[in-house]
Amino acid sequence: MALNTPAAAPNGSVSDFLRAIWLAVGGDAGSVSGVEVTGEGDLPSVFAVSDLVTGAAGAAALAVAEFVGTTAPRRAAVRVDRRLVSYWAGRSIKPEGWSVPPLWGGIAGDYLAADGWIKLHTNSPHHRKAALAALGVADDKETVRAAVARWHADELEAAILAQGGCAATMRSQQAWAEHPQGNAVATEPLVHREMAQAAKRKQRAFDPARPLAGLRVLDLTRIIAGPVATRFLAGFGAEVLRIDPPGWEEPSLQADVTLGKRCARLDLRDAGDRERFIGLLAGADVIVHGYRPGALEGLGLGAELRRRVRPGIVDVSLDAYGWTGPWAGRRGYDSLVQMSSGIADEGMRRYRKDQPTPLPVQALDHATGYIVAAAAVRGLTGRLVSGAASTMRASLARTAALLASAGPRDGAGTLAKPGPTDFSDRIEQTPWGRAHRLRPPVTVDGAIMHWDRPSTTLGSSSPNWENPAENSQ
Repeated sequence: MALNTPAAAPNGSVSDFLRAIWLAVGGDAGSVSGVEVTGEGDLPSVFAVSDLVTGAAGAAALAVAEFVGTTAPRRAAVRVDRRLVSYWAGRSIKPEGWSVPPLWGGIAGDYLAADGWIKLHTNSPHHRKAALAALGVADDKETVRAAVARWHADELEAAILAQGGCAATMRSQQAWAEHPQGNAVATEPLVHREMAQAAKRKQRAFDPARPLAGLRVLDLTRIIAGPVATRFLAGFGAEVLRIDPPGWEEPSLQADVTLGKRCARLDLRDAGDRERFIGLLAGADVIVHGYRPGALEGLGLGAELRRRVRPGIVDVSLDAYGWTGPWAGRRGYDSLVQMSSGIADEGMRRYRKDQPTPLPVQALDHATGYIVAAAAVRGLTGRLVSGAASTMRASLARTAALLASAGPRDGAGTLAKPGPTDFSDRIEQTPWGRAHRLRPPVTVDGAIMHWDRPSTTLGSSSPNWENPAENSQ
């Protein structure tokens, strides 16, 4: 049964974003008043970035409080610190004696084409190869710049996509609203929700201090929203097992997004590895995946198989450009969606810049990550109460529409840089060296948000569940 009710457009406050997100994941409106927002400051942007990520984090924390409340006499109070949430949307780790590789490098970036701007997203080797193949040039920034200038932006965007790469023409908000994909996204719910027939339930041990302990999360996500979601779940005790294909690396992000997780590798195109994955799925409570629509079906791991292998599974997915419309299967990232949807253009015009001006952080990723986490925990609550399985889907483009619906503002940010007291005193021993981590951005009374594992490298664990299952079904 589909349960898709579009939320009303917020006017830009934390409470409005929180309410829109909470209703989108099926929460009851009366719970929103139980969330206290602390801290001060705003990330500098012409959009309400800090309000968006704070509201999204608040919704995820509220979902945890609701889950705890299923076995408690009253729902736990929730607090969300807008300063810390804003910092977490950047980098959460402070290395000691080592450095995190830069996010962007090589030929990645914004280029002026013959009729406008285009962003090339080339952080992964195969995406860089695709862009160079479309342009027909060598791997050199200035050579690429000269080649891009000879193309019309839309034609180059299409050529790079045809090679299997990622790129996005900069459009205005008006152009995006008139575009078939922009129109499709605008009519989608913030979260697509479906509930399946109830399954048989079993009681499980429950510790309110670590409410998700004993629950298993199978993580098939990469840069950045999905890993943010599963990192949040790990913070409240879930066992998160991330699966990546052989050869995939995220050197600039691993220290941030692998916190609390074990990371293994499987090649889902290989029959043996696919069977091993199905074995993992059979023991999972939640699966979070960021594959493009139809990709898991193409691997023989579609929704019907997932439900059959694991009745009662909470199945949450996300993509870049939405689940309907001509671009539903399109590759994309936060920075590309900002270009397509008019966010970078609006920033350029309002700041009177001469180049695309995106959000100060990957806010679409982080907000969507918290939305996915909220959806996952609400699915667990539904399963605990009724035994029902659930399927939920979110997208970066729909989160962008939520942000844009609040309208622009003056853009003057007042967020100070994080100080020593914003970081935990505890030393995190990572594979790269010692580090401090930002303090948790949310508080749920009676529940402790902390991570049992330091961040780690991809592929550093074997593909198996580590702890005995305490599943509710």
